[in-house]
Amino acid sequence: MGWCCLFLLFCFIWSFFVLGTYPLQSSQTQVLQQLRKHLEYPKQLEIWNNHSIDFCYLSSFPQVNITCQDNFVTELRIVGDKTAKVSDFHGFAIPKQTLSENFSLDSFVATLARLTNLRVLSLVSLGIWGPLPEKIHRLSSLEYLDLSSNFLFGSVPPKISTMVKLQTLKLDDNFFNDTVPSWFDSLSNLTILSLRNNQLKGQFPSSILSITTLTDLIMSSNGMSGKLPHLSSLASLHVLDLSANKLDSVLPKMPEGVVMVILSNNSFFGEIPQQYGQLSQLQHLDLSFNVLRGKPPSAVFSLPNISFLNIASNMLSGSLPDHLSCGSKLEFIDISNNKLMGDLPSCFSTNSEKRIVEVDGNCLSFNTRHQHVESYCMEVYMKKQSKGKNAGILAGLIIGVFILMMLLAYGFLILWRIYCPKGISEQHLLHKTVQDSSAAGFSSELLASARFVSEAAKSSLPVCRSYSFEELKEATNNFDNSAFMGDGSYGKLYKGRLENGALVAIRCMPLSKKYSIRNLKLRLDLLAKLHHPHLVCLLGHCVDVGGRDDFSTNKIFLISEYLPSGSFCTHLVENSNGKVFNWSERLAILISIAKAVHFLHTGIIPGFFHNRLKTNNILLNEHGMAKLSDYGLSIISEETDKCGAKVEGYKSWQMKNLEDDVCSFGFILLEALVGPSVCARRDALLLNEIASINSLDGQKRIIDPIVQATCSQESLSIVLSIMSKCISLESCSRPSIEDVLWNLQYAAQIQGTVSCDHRFDTASTQ
Repeated sequence: MGWCCLFLLFCFIWSFFVLGTYPLQSSQTQVLQQLRKHLEYPKQLEIWNNHSIDFCYLSSFPQVNITCQDNFVTELRIVGDKTAKVSDFHGFAIPKQTLSENFSLDSFVATLARLTNLRVLSLVSLGIWGPLPEKIHRLSSLEYLDLSSNFLFGSVPPKISTMVKLQTLKLDDNFFNDTVPSWFDSLSNLTILSLRNNQLKGQFPSSILSITTLTDLIMSSNGMSGKLPHLSSLASLHVLDLSANKLDSVLPKMPEGVVMVILSNNSFFGEIPQQYGQLSQLQHLDLSFNVLRGKPPSAVFSLPNISFLNIASNMLSGSLPDHLSCGSKLEFIDISNNKLMGDLPSCFSTNSEKRIVEVDGNCLSFNTRHQHVESYCMEVYMKKQSKGKNAGILAGLIIGVFILMMLLAYGFLILWRIYCPKGISEQHLLHKTVQDSSAAGFSSELLASARFVSEAAKSSLPVCRSYSFEELKEATNNFDNSAFMGDGSYGKLYKGRLENGALVAIRCMPLSKKYSIRNLKLRLDLLAKLHHPHLVCLLGHCVDVGGRDDFSTNKIFLISEYLPSGSFCTHLVENSNGKVFNWSERLAILISIAKAVHFLHTGIIPGFFHNRLKTNNILLNEHGMAKLSDYGLSIISEETDKCGAKVEGYKSWQMKNLEDDVCSFGFILLEALVGPSVCARRDALLLNEIASINSLDGQKRIIDPIVQATCSQESLSIVLSIMSKCISLESCSRPSIEDVLWNLQYAAQIQGTVSCDHRFDTASTQ
C-alpha cells in the first residue's frame, strides 16, 4: 500500500512539472537572439548557437541564467568578463573593454522592452556603454535591476521612478556623473539601492527618507556633498555605506535596527552621537578619516553585537576610562591617529588572539614608541584652548567689517542710481520694441538664454554667418530663372554657388513686421544653433531692408546646405527619375526624420513646434541620408498657426503645435505606405479606406505594391497602427513623437529580422 502511494505521488509531481512547462514563444526567442547580437556575441552566450536549445533550462550555467513562466521570459541574468578597469571614461568606446562603437544602447533597451514579462534583469560586466535611455521604464514589470560594472554615464533616467514594482536597483561601478536623483520616494517597494563607485554629485537626496522598506543603502565612492540628514525614519535599514564622499555635517541619528554603518572618508565633524551607543543591533561601525572631535562614547565599545569598530584618523581627544568594557563579539578596534590621552583601557590590552587593537598615533601612555610625544599633545591642547578664547572676538570682527562693507555698497548704489543715466541693454531694447506674446511663443528672455542639449554642441557643422545681398546676387547670377528651384509656403527657393565653390540652397522669405531687426537676428541665431545629423544645416542668413529694387525690399534670405538627391516624395513613385525605395529604406528615412522632430521638440527649451512636416521637406544627400528642411521657420514668418489638427481650446499653443507635428508626421507615414498620389486626395473616400486598412483586403487595395512586396506583415501592422493614432481626429489619442520613434524602430527591427531569416533560408537552399 505504501509503495502504491509513493508511485501515485511521483506521477502527480511528474505530471505537474511536465504539464506546467510550455515552449518559449518564438518572438521571445527572437528577442534573446537579437540581444545576443547587440552584445556582439559574447562567449558566455555561445551556448545560444544551438537553435534547438530550450532557453528556459539554462539555469545550470553560472554566467547565464534564464527563467521562464508559462511561455515568457521572466528572469535574465548574464555576467560577462568586461569589467570597468579605467579610472575615467569619456563616453567613447574603448577597445577590448567596452562593446564597439557600433553598439547602440538605445536600440538594445528597445529590444529588451519586448520582454514584457521580465521581472529580474541582471547584466553585469558586459561592456555596455552610453547614457542609459529613458525608455528603460518600459520594463514596467521589473522587480530586480542590476547593471553593475559597465560603462554607463550621464544621469540616472528619471523615468525609472515610474517602475513602481522595483525592489532592487543596482548601478554599481559605472560612470554616472550627474546629480544624485531626487525621485527615489516614487519607488515605494524599494529594499536595496546601490549606486556604489560612480561620479554622482550633489546633496544626499531627502526623498530616500520616505522609503520605509529600504534595507540596504549603498552610495559609497561618489561625489556627494553637504549635510546628511537624520536617518531614523528608515526603520527597516540594515546596511548603510556612504563612505568616500564629500559629506560635511555632524553625524546624523541612525535607525535602531541598523547593522552596518560605514561613513569613512568624508568630512563629518562634531562629536560621535551618544545615540550610537544605543544601537543594539550594530555589528560594524566605520567612522575613520573624518574630522570628528571630543571623546568617543564609552557605550559604543560595549554594544552587544559590535564586532568591528574603526574611528581612526580623526581628531578625537580626551582619555578613555580604565573601567571601559568591550563587547564580547568585538574583534577589531582601531583608534589610531587621534589625540587620545591617558592609559589604555584594560579590555584593549587583553592578550587575546580574537581581538585586534590598533592604537598608534595618539598620546597614550601605552607603547609610547608609536605615540606622539607628550609635549606635542600638550601643545595641541593649549592651541585649541587659545583658539576657543579668540574665536568669539574674531567672529565679531569679521561680522562688523562685513556689515560696514554692505552699508558702503548700498550707499554707492543709491548714489549711482541718482546721478548716473540708465543704460539700455539689449534685453531692454527687446522689451521696448517687440511684443513677444505672438503666436510664435518665444519671449526675449528665452531667445537670449535658450538652453540646448549636448547634441547641438557636438556638431562639427560650419558656423552660421551673415551674408550680404551682393554675395547672394553673385551666387545666383542675380537670381536668374536657371537658379530658381520652386516656390513653397515659406517663399521662393534658389540654388546658388558661393565664392568658395560650395553649392547652397537660398530661401527668400518676406520680412515679418512684428519683429525689430535686432530681435529678428536673435531668432535667426537661435535657428542657426539647431544642429542635428538629420536637419538641413543653416549656413547663414541675410536680412535685407535696403530698397534697392523691388526684389530686395523687406526680405530675409536663409542660406542652407544643398542636398542633391531630391526629396523623399520623389522616391515613392515608379515614374520618378530616382530609385524607388523599398519598405526597409522607407522605414530608415522615417526613423531619421522622427529623430529630427524629437530633437526639435526636446533639444532646446522652449522647443520648436509646428514645423510643417511633409515629404517634400525631407531631402536626401549624396549618401542617401535623410534630412528635414524648412524646420522652425514659424518663429520668423508672418503665418504661424493657420494649419494643423483641431485641438481643444484650453490647451497651450505649444501642445497644439506639437500635436500638429505628430498629425503631419502621420500623413508622412500614410504617404510612405500608399504613395503620394493616393495620399494627396485626403477626401472622405480615402478616410473610409484608411478605416478598413487593418484588414488584408483593405491593405491589398490601398497599400503601395512595392511596400506589399518588400515588407513583413508584423512590421507593416506596427506602422499602420501608429499612423492611425497620429492622424486621429481626437487630439488626446495621438501619441508623442517619442512613442512614434520607438514604434518605427521596433518595426525596423522586426523587418531586419525577417530579412535576415529570408537571406539565411535563401542561402541554405542554394
